[in-house]
Amino acid sequence: MLAVVKNDLSPFSDIEKLVIELADAMANTPSNISDDLYARLRETFSEEQLLQLSAQIAFENYRARLNRVFDVGSDGFYKPPTT
Repeated sequence: MLAVVKNDLSPFSDIEKLVIELADAMANTPSNISDDLYARLRETFSEEQLLQLSAQIAFENYRARLNRVFDVGSDGFYKPPTT
């Protein structure tokens, strides 16, 4: 598993970067997916795949926001490198 450190997306493939762009757009408030982003997603994913991918991103966003209500912290599975 890779972590995004300092917004360095170089370890990720073009498809992974596209999914990260979608996740970022969906996490914004309000969540707006541009026509350009949607068109690029549809070049790679079928409608069914995009629906499943978007649903999973939405669920993870929901969980992250719900955890903030109850001040749920990290389990410490990932520890960023110290510099």
